[in-house]
Amino acid sequence: MYIRNIMRPIRNLFTVFIALILLPACSSEKAKSTADTTATPKGIRIEPGSGPEFFKWSEDRVPMVSAHRGGPYSGYPENAIATFQHVSDQVPTVIECDIAMTKDSVLVMMHDNALDRTTTGGGNVIEHTFEELKTLKLVDNEGQVTDFTIPTLDQVLKWAKDKAVLTLDVKRGVPFEMVVKAVQENKAEDFAAIITYNARDAAEVNQLDNSLMISVSVGSEEAYEAHKSMGVPDDRMIAFVGVSEPEISLYEFLHEKGIYCILGVLGNLDRKALAQGDSTYLGYIQRGADILATDRPLEAFEAIQSIMKTTSTKRQYFYGY
Repeated sequence: MYIRNIMRPIRNLFTVFIALILLPACSSEKAKSTADTTATPKGIRIEPGSGPEFFKWSEDRVPMVSAHRGGPYSGYPENAIATFQHVSDQVPTVIECDIAMTKDSVLVMMHDNALDRTTTGGGNVIEHTFEELKTLKLVDNEGQVTDFTIPTLDQVLKWAKDKAVLTLDVKRGVPFEMVVKAVQENKAEDFAAIITYNARDAAEVNQLDNSLMISVSVGSEEAYEAHKSMGVPDDRMIAFVGVSEPEISLYEFLHEKGIYCILGVLGNLDRKALAQGDSTYLGYIQRGADILATDRPLEAFEAIQSIMKTTSTKRQYFYGY
């Protein structure tokens, strides 16, 4: 008993001694791990003037995903910069995000007219000043309040440079002119495309700045011709072909003109992938889609990355992945 009582403090001292020796090494490994993560940034880098070339369809194109509303996951609310970063840290992505306008004409990122679903606030966005909105927290899709706040369009455009491509969904009541001006002032013309839903709006955006890429709703050859008749050039179009698969002939028709095609798999087609397996996404790409607009960007990219050509001429735009 006496020996055990003597040995116990000795063993304790020995344990402390060993811990003190190992602690610097552990700290060093942790720091090294953090440094390694920091040292390998990822993103999409498009040099000035190269936007149209990035989006020009070619046989060796790199299939991509478009993160609907920025790609919200648990803890990451829609239309938040932290959410955009969370997705783009893992996969090369197009970030689809939504623009609303405050009472004092500040452009902010918000899908709904009302604030109650995605923030801790209430009422409509247009009824509040930006100073008022700054006090709110964003809420994720599970109803959890996060530490994130509503970003402005300017903040998002600054964030996206050399990180991701943006497609900007301009909500009703927001002037295209204001959005185009923000893109120009942030020198984001090559990585920020404007979403439109009809040929008239696409023509307006093209007239405001003919260097901008425009996401156009082209679910048929007739819809394409309507845009052409309004003066929207092929090399400024990114074709959204709908939320159900079109005939393969439409893909072929648009690809012949060098136009990238976005298939909206959000909704029914995402649910189909959930039910039948994520390999379903691969089929959409193999049948002609170039970009999958999805609520499941991480899962969709995991499914399609196996067919990406490592020798693609488009690889020059991607780094770190």
